[in-house]
Amino acid sequence: MLSGSAGDSIHAIYEEEIMTELHQTDTTAGQGTEARAGSGRSVEVATLGGGCFWCTEAVFLDVEGVTRVESGYAGGALKNPSYERICDGDTGHAEVVRLEFDPAKISFRDILNIFFAIHDPTQLNRQGNDVGTQYRSVVFTHDDTQRETALSVIDEIAKAGLYDGKIVTEVSPLNGNYWPAEPYHQNYFAQHPTQGYCSFVVAPKVAKFRQKFASRLKSRQA
Repeated sequence: MLSGSAGDSIHAIYEEEIMTELHQTDTTAGQGTEARAGSGRSVEVATLGGGCFWCTEAVFLDVEGVTRVESGYAGGALKNPSYERICDGDTGHAEVVRLEFDPAKISFRDILNIFFAIHDPTQLNRQGNDVGTQYRSVVFTHDDTQRETALSVIDEIAKAGLYDGKIVTEVSPLNGNYWPAEPYHQNYFAQHPTQGYCSFVVAPKVAKFRQKFASRLKSRQA
């Protein structure tokens, strides 16, 4: 079992492979985005960090009502940080996903219920063997209503005793402090399902989500 600083994480083990892909992957590859201009569709945004963004992204791409998912960095002091700087663990950023969703199909509270089920909110500055502040559990809120909802959900989970430890999830205003991750990180699991980290970490988490939240899955077209 690995432990220690951010540089010791399982995620970091694949850094050389990741950086090779940076030069090999089509940089135009990324998330599919539903057309929203002129559609009259109401869209809300959520920004969540629960460990490696490859995991969180892969889950929410499957959620009915979520129309767009983008991996990125939030909460740090450095503008437009690179993945390499994030991996140093000293910029203050968290790996996050930015979700656009249709509130007529799924509420922010429902999104949070999924979020808290797919990661361990009692682990401080880590998720499993991924260690560092960039892997912290955090909800970056876009308004006061989101903040109130996040605090309410955390309180409900704590009172229900779903976890043995104390929930350490940070709830902070985003205040525009979000930067998209590099194109090769977008839709990563779908593009690299056999990559080591994806096979051993992401895939089991996605499978667990699909089993537990079957009613929330997007319909699969034949």
